[in-house]
Amino acid sequence: MTEIPTVVLVTDETFEAEVIRSDLPVVVDFYADWCAPCRSADPMLEELSSSLAGRVKFAKVNVDDCDAVTRSYGIHSIPTYVFVERGREKGRQIGALGAATEFRSTLKRYFSFA
Repeated sequence: MTEIPTVVLVTDETFEAEVIRSDLPVVVDFYADWCAPCRSADPMLEELSSSLAGRVKFAKVNVDDCDAVTRSYGIHSIPTYVFVERGREKGRQIGALGAATEFRSTLKRYFSFA
C-alpha cells in the first residue's frame, strides 16, 4: 500500500531538516489551531500536497508552539505562507488564499517546477 503524501508538521527542532535542507521547494504554512482561515486552508493544502508530490513539499508551523522559527521569520499575521527553496526564502504570501488554482499560480511565481 502506497502512503498518501501529506503536509508535514514542523517544529523548532525539525525545521532545519524538513525545510532548510529539503531537496524540494517547500511551502511553509505558519498557522494556529484557533485561526479559522488557517483551518479552512487545510483541505486545499492536503490536495496540493498530494497532486504536487515529488515536486513541492508542504510544511506547517504552529506559531503558538514554535517560537524560534516564528520569530526568525518575522511572522506577525497568520496564515502566512513562506516559499523556501534551497534554504532561502523566495517570497511570502500573508493572508488566506482562495482556491487551489489560485495557490498554484502563486507557487509558479516562486518555484520553477513542471
